[in-house]
Amino acid sequence: MAHTHAALKDIRKTKKRTLANATAKKNIAFLKKQTLKSIATKDAGKASELFVKLTKAMDKAAQRNVITKNTAARRKSRLAQKIGALVKVKA
Repeated sequence: MAHTHAALKDIRKTKKRTLANATAKKNIAFLKKQTLKSIATKDAGKASELFVKLTKAMDKAAQRNVITKNTAARRKSRLAQKIGALVKVKA
């Protein structure tokens, strides 16, 4: 157990940051799941709308170092390809 005041404060800060990071990751996972569901049901409008929200969440998480920038870019790229193929099939 930490004894110094600074060590105790670090523990408090770590708990707060861990909670914030976990919340951001859960939000990303939720939005990704919803986007993939709408792609599976071939709902291009809803998929595009959710993709915008997901992109914003991933960019924010990457900016705060919750996920790396390359991970965010890779995930966005793969989903954009799927949505693009869906839109192309609809047209």
